[in-house]
Amino acid sequence: MRVAVILPAAGASSRYLATGGLRSKLDEDLGGKPVLQRTVELFTKHDDVGEIIVAGPAGDAEFQEFKERHGDRLGLLGAKLCRGGVKHRWETVRAALEHVSTECTHIAVHDAARPCVSLELLDRVFSAAKRHGAAIPVVEASDTVKRVKDTGEKMGGDDEVAAILGETAESKKPLRVVEETLDRTNLVLVQTPQVFEAELLRRAYAQEHLECTDDAGLVERLGVRVVVVDGEAKNIKVTRPGDLGFARAILGLREPEGRPVHKRF
Repeated sequence: MRVAVILPAAGASSRYLATGGLRSKLDEDLGGKPVLQRTVELFTKHDDVGEIIVAGPAGDAEFQEFKERHGDRLGLLGAKLCRGGVKHRWETVRAALEHVSTECTHIAVHDAARPCVSLELLDRVFSAAKRHGAAIPVVEASDTVKRVKDTGEKMGGDDEVAAILGETAESKKPLRVVEETLDRTNLVLVQTPQVFEAELLRRAYAQEHLECTDDAGLVERLGVRVVVVDGEAKNIKVTRPGDLGFARAILGLREPEGRPVHKRF
């Protein structure tokens, strides 16, 4: 088994920045190394991984800046950089597929901002993909799951006094209400890496209408069975600034000191 790992890293970290982040989440400090470097290092430790492809921004200026920030360090780890998509994650994965060599029997797609996956989890999902062709890690949905809807109102309502004195950030948020409570029986939360036979993933990306929330969804459209393995609660994705503290705790790393890691050369 020879696995090519694709790390989509073309996103703008919009949710991260909107919730207080000061820079791209992939540039944030995890023990003196950027989040992206920590994620790449995970896969260099597994014997089945033969290639690592990091797909950065599509634009000329953006990709050049990305290479200047990460190229040297990722190159030393054996990772290849390529341009990703303009808008959508599936565009980025599709672009990276062009750089996977024919020697690789399987392709793993992993969130670039998910730096805490263990080697044991990689063993499980790689082994399942080798046996069954398509495998993804999941965790049980232990909390109650509800579907909500946006009412078009604000949390602060139409308070005239608040309008005069100035609305707070909280009061400006959209007012959402519960639409229904879902039966969580057999519901799971999906993680990455998602691993597939190489030709299977290529067939999935040869389809029309590639809009989907994950790569397994595209494989499912082919009528192919996707096997699930146990994921890990600690396999978190850095989405908001508060997630960095959890990632550092999981990895046993200290808070950063001094010059931000993305500015250290």
